[in-house]
Amino acid sequence: MTIETFDPNAPANPEVSMTAAALKHVRKQLEKNLDMAGVRLAVKKSGCSGFKYDIEFVEAAQDGDIAIQAADDVTLFISAEAAPMVKGTEIDFSREGLNSTIKFNNPNAKDLCGCGESFSV
Repeated sequence: MTIETFDPNAPANPEVSMTAAALKHVRKQLEKNLDMAGVRLAVKKSGCSGFKYDIEFVEAAQDGDIAIQAADDVTLFISAEAAPMVKGTEIDFSREGLNSTIKFNNPNAKDLCGCGESFSV
């Protein structure tokens, strides 16, 4: 048996990945917005569980961002503050009927709110 703990001061090596469906979605968005350099993942305090994911298409990295080459043509920027909380996260994209959503499979998330909008570590 192993025990894993969350250390907010751990070195910033987020090891975030994207599924093929997520990469396809991001590529489509980047094709529509040629001035965008990639997608940025951050975390904000919000919701009933404490934090929520904040993902946006950006023209450039912000100071301190960690750049991950998710594919040859897709760069994922991770905010330095979010890196310990999203380490090991897999970003997925799913479509059900008319609804589509980006999903975060985060091994650090210990609690999720009922609506799925926020998490705690």
